[in-house]
Amino acid sequence: MNVIETKIPDVKIIEPQVFGDDRGFFMETWQQKKFEALVTGKPTPFVQDNHSKSGQGTLRGLHYQTENTQGKLVRVIYGEVYDVAVDMRQDSPTFAQWVGVILSDVNKRQLWVPEGFAHGFYVMSDVAEFVYKCTDYYNPSAEHSVIWNDADLGIEWPLMVEPRLSAKDMSASLFADAIKF
Repeated sequence: MNVIETKIPDVKIIEPQVFGDDRGFFMETWQQKKFEALVTGKPTPFVQDNHSKSGQGTLRGLHYQTENTQGKLVRVIYGEVYDVAVDMRQDSPTFAQWVGVILSDVNKRQLWVPEGFAHGFYVMSDVAEFVYKCTDYYNPSAEHSVIWNDADLGIEWPLMVEPRLSAKDMSASLFADAIKF
């Protein structure tokens, strides 16, 4: 496992070691001892796995929970997405900063998005299947969204087609009005 630092020290890109030949490949996608030693530096239990499938142009996010805050280990098993994490922690030196990374079934990268971050992704390929592990359970009553194109954040989405949004994401809050940690 190779861990790559980002401009936000708590957000990490993880490159698994991939063993491949003409038959295909093998890789370890999760190993708790390595993850805790190399990524979080503390016990990090996961309690829920999620899987979504989306068509090109789908933009999901930027979502976060103010209770049952979730750390997420995310990856793409089919296709390609632009994945974004936004620091919502008011006392953080990287408050309101964001990291964007291309995740795909080709590069096999994963992104660690710690608790206290809003998270979203934009599908760049025809279809993408996105899977992630969560450190706490989904709590719809504590879920919030920040609008994807908020000018205060200035996220540089690599839009290929106009984003397709859910009703929830269309009515998301501006960052200035969003509940923060």
